[in-house]
Amino acid sequence: MLQINMADVMNVIGSLTPYLIAVGVLLVLALIITFAVNKKTVKVVANRKLIHSESWLVALVGIVVAISMMLSGPLATLLNNATITKYMLSDSTVSAANKLAKEVQSEAVTLLKNDDSNLPLANKKVNVFGWGSTNPVYGGTGSGSMSDQYKTVSLLDGMKEAGFETNADLTKLYTDYRADRPVVGMFQQDWTLPEVPAAQYSDSLISDAKSYSDEAVVVITRVGGEGADLPMDMTADGITYTNNSKDYDDFQKGESFLQLSKTERDMIDLVTKNFDKVTLVYNGANTFQFDFLANYPQIKSVVWCPPAGQTGFSALGEVLAGDVNPSGKTSDTFLKDLTKSVSYNNFGNFAYDNADDLSVSYTGFTGDVTVSPNFVNYVEGIYVGYKFYETADDEGLINYDDYVQYPFGYGLSYTTFDQKMGDVSYKDGKVSFDVTVTNTGDKAGKDVVEAYFNPPYTDGGIEKASVNLAAFEKTKELKPGESETVKISFDDDDMASYDSKDAKAYVLESGDYDISIQSDSHTVIDSATINVPETITYNTEDNTHNGDKTVATNQFDDAAGDVTYLSRADHFANFAEATAAPTNFSMSDEQKASFVNNDNYNPADHNDSSDEMPTTGAKNGVRLADLHGKDYDDPQWDKLLDELTFDDMDNLIANAGYGSQAVTSVGKIQVTDADGPASLNNNFTGVGSIGFPASTAFACTWNKDLAKQFGEMIGQMAHDMHVAGWYAPAMNIHRNAFSGRTFEYFSEDGLLSGVMASQQIAGAREKGVYSFMKHFALNDQETNRNNMLATWANEQSIREIYLKPFEMSVKEGGAQAVMSAFNYIGTTYAGAYAPLQQNVLRDEWGFRGFVLTDYFGGYGYQNADQLIRNGNDAMLATTKITNHVTDKSATSVKAMRTAAHNILYTVANGWQYANGEPEVDTPAWKTAMYVVWGVTAVLVIGLEALTIMKYLKRRKAASVTVEAAPATEA
Repeated sequence: MLQINMADVMNVIGSLTPYLIAVGVLLVLALIITFAVNKKTVKVVANRKLIHSESWLVALVGIVVAISMMLSGPLATLLNNATITKYMLSDSTVSAANKLAKEVQSEAVTLLKNDDSNLPLANKKVNVFGWGSTNPVYGGTGSGSMSDQYKTVSLLDGMKEAGFETNADLTKLYTDYRADRPVVGMFQQDWTLPEVPAAQYSDSLISDAKSYSDEAVVVITRVGGEGADLPMDMTADGITYTNNSKDYDDFQKGESFLQLSKTERDMIDLVTKNFDKVTLVYNGANTFQFDFLANYPQIKSVVWCPPAGQTGFSALGEVLAGDVNPSGKTSDTFLKDLTKSVSYNNFGNFAYDNADDLSVSYTGFTGDVTVSPNFVNYVEGIYVGYKFYETADDEGLINYDDYVQYPFGYGLSYTTFDQKMGDVSYKDGKVSFDVTVTNTGDKAGKDVVEAYFNPPYTDGGIEKASVNLAAFEKTKELKPGESETVKISFDDDDMASYDSKDAKAYVLESGDYDISIQSDSHTVIDSATINVPETITYNTEDNTHNGDKTVATNQFDDAAGDVTYLSRADHFANFAEATAAPTNFSMSDEQKASFVNNDNYNPADHNDSSDEMPTTGAKNGVRLADLHGKDYDDPQWDKLLDELTFDDMDNLIANAGYGSQAVTSVGKIQVTDADGPASLNNNFTGVGSIGFPASTAFACTWNKDLAKQFGEMIGQMAHDMHVAGWYAPAMNIHRNAFSGRTFEYFSEDGLLSGVMASQQIAGAREKGVYSFMKHFALNDQETNRNNMLATWANEQSIREIYLKPFEMSVKEGGAQAVMSAFNYIGTTYAGAYAPLQQNVLRDEWGFRGFVLTDYFGGYGYQNADQLIRNGNDAMLATTKITNHVTDKSATSVKAMRTAAHNILYTVANGWQYANGEPEVDTPAWKTAMYVVWGVTAVLVIGLEALTIMKYLKRRKAASVTVEAAPATEA
């Protein structure tokens, strides 16, 4: 579950202040009247008592009214979410989800090395070394956290389930050393890597371990999370880390979190000196630096086990035992030296030195925060991950083997396969061929067919990588000697490149295209050549790229900035210049003039005087259920939208955190949306679903069917939990190994990411659940992600790399919802960037649905007025901040109407409206409030009657007393 957001707490307190002041004022006034009206100021007892009683009755009514306004106003969304019925998963769903989660991890575990057929482990008694064996990585922090409502299978549990006995003395050593994992959360990060120093392993412990078994498994773990990227220098200022020994430092200057610590290295030294057959298990989502392997021939096997979810470690045990044949393939390139990554110098924290005049203040997690613009330059252009290393090798810039430890798409098996490529057909715009895969070994297993293309490249022309994943298929489980023929096909415009300089459109250049099947991005099995006879430019309405509704043309020129981008020209002649660390930290005057935040955005400046005020508050009698299954442009929508008032629309727009609000006048019920990239987490009720393996694990399966089944399971769990929408999948690119949210994203490759994401979305949609594809877009690092982070990238890389999985999710997955990103694109907040949210998403791709912000904290640049005018329909907010629409002009109300249309269209086509208008119970807090009203009314009426009766009685008694008094003598 998510941690408590202190910014929310501060915002709640701020929004309640006027009401609390009103309560306080009423109490103070009642007290003042009570003391001011006394025997000296009002001598008549009856009058004095009446004033006292009436003042407190007025105060009581006023306080109840103020509290009621507070509850039904700023607290309504929180109370609705907090008091909603806690729907749990059924037992059958839990069982099915656990089974599927284990199957996913079975195909995600990736065998990177297996000398001498060391795996499967022959001995069922195993020494498991490494503190991480007792605290493995299940997911990520923040939205990636696991629910504690269901059993979690640990790494050692998984080995036990597979029939292994593990050395209990070693386990006790680690649990005694430290029981809990240091917190790497959204609001604080302790990067300490607990590991028992080698000196604390007694001679008897090692001797007993050697007697226990000749098999040693070493576990190395790394965790990441939302809110912080992994440290690239563990000795840098601001890094919280506690050494495992007072005798030495775990890390030297420049060493990163993705390298071995000295304590880990000492532990591996100890193990390899005493055991000849060592298996290394790396448990983490971020690619690790395995440069040390060459020094340890005793490490016969290396297994990558991405974060496994709640049951996935059962699969690891079965892989180590040989009950499951590993079939995972790497989703990313493993480098021998991460400092040589093409993006290394341009990832992380870069602040402008001349933008203090653009600084803004807002209420943050720990109080008032002031931030100024930051930036990050995507200098590598389209040459991300393997696309750089393969192309740079082909161009002679690098020696591939010096850079790459394990290529993209690489993975071993306990058996062997043969792949034979059939004749390649190219006709009617489609490339297709068969591949026959035969299991030539002695153990059943699955294989992956990876198809790549190498386009013709003109020196100095459109940028192109020499290796590009085009399609892939995974076989069924093949028995020894068994064969399967899989069909590979893709459209020729999938090989087109985006030309932002000349054609300003996608272009498929004429020439020869090499089509190959490969065991990974570097190793060719077989290839053929097809010829595109004439250049095709996709720039007319009857010839758009990949089914675009309108021609894709330049939209992101202003996002390129003053950046030198890497070019393949002259064998990457500008490599050193382009990939160097930034030296210019000044924002240009032009950029400063166009930079928008809450301090300089005035909605009135963007009004159109020709806009006409839409109809609001009509009585047309149309209900939202009437629109289920109707087209977005159905005329009945206008009748329903006419019924909405300004407040109805504002409530839908402003309070869309973890669900959309009710509009009773049209039969719109409140619905719940759940967080979690690998599960469903209701952060208000505390109910969670089964946590699946991380998104990176899904990518490592290379199995689109499993991704589809996961989406369907999300749908099934959503039905059980009464959830309408899912804040996932996340599909930003693994641009750099140090991204803290790597676990939540799929791959360095846009196509692999897009296939997995679109399949998950399609599966959930079949169950009537809408998925919020996120974070749209270019939100590929956590550092400064919500501190006005200006992301600079060129149009070609934006379209070919970073938008690719989103485009596929809309066109192939049928995405119905979007979560926009925190960062800026150029000088505009991504959520309010019309070229992205309107021109590309809706106009080009044909998206129909609604766009929601990422968490709405204000941050000095999030405001509803700007957002709704530029394609972002709803605010992920639960408290009153800058999430409400303030401008009531015709331009603004038109934008509100469109936003409401998008929200309602999505909800109306969800599963809860499939059988007509849903019946809902009145929230418990409202029932309680109504009861209080009733009790208060009865109490006030009764007290008022009693007060009047007493007043009249006192007046009468006073009158009698006066009459009975003796006459005064003259």
